[in-house]
Order: sequence, then C-alpha cells, then structure tokens
Amino acid sequence: MSAVGAQSQSEREAPRRVREQARDAAVLMAFSLVVSIGCALALLLAPRIGR
Repeated sequence: MSAVGAQSQSEREAPRRVREQARDAAVLMAFSLVVSIGCALALLLAPRIGR
C-alpha cells in the first residue's frame, strides 16, 4: 500500500473520530448538568428535610 493510500484512508476515518469526540463531549456535558442540578436540589431541600 502506498503512503498516499494510507493517508487518504486516515483522512476518511478522521471525521468519524471527530463526531465520536463531539458525542462524548455532549454526553459529558449532559451528565455534568444532571449532577449539578441534583446537587443544587439537594442543597435546597436539605434545610427543609432537617426541620
């Protein structure tokens, strides 16, 4: 296989990897959002539960 063939193959795979990284970043942001909201709700409800 020539170097040109190997380069074009890696270029074809690159957008798939970028999409996977973007999806992983979106999943991480969604998880962070859920955890942040959960912590905020716990802090808001803790004084009410303690009464």
